[in-house]
Amino acid sequence: MKLHQNPRPTTYLVTGFGDGYLQIGDRQLTRTVVLGPGLLREDWGAGSIDQLSAADFAQLTALDAQILLLGTGPTQQFPHPSLLRPLIDAGIGVEVMDTLAAARTYNILVAEGRAVAAALILPEAAPSA
Repeated sequence: MKLHQNPRPTTYLVTGFGDGYLQIGDRQLTRTVVLGPGLLREDWGAGSIDQLSAADFAQLTALDAQILLLGTGPTQQFPHPSLLRPLIDAGIGVEVMDTLAAARTYNILVAEGRAVAAALILPEAAPSA
């Protein structure tokens, strides 16, 4: 009997969430994050949809994904269509929803074996007084 090593890359899943954070595996993250096939990126974009640029979205075209879930914070907010142009031109479908819905949907699509990525915006914490 031959045993073969599984060549599948590490799969990151959202394992929990709370006020201002997402739990990815055993790590608690408080900043905007991109998850994808074999990818956990903590330095993408900003803390709100209004601060993102077309260049931020252009970076996501390099992901090995057919679908990008964009979590826009505590409420669903649609970015200007021109910002999504790089993804559309690359043939990547985009679904926009609030961040927690995007995180749940991402986990489901990963479990189904789909080529999916998620950009999950976490609003930057307000400075304490």
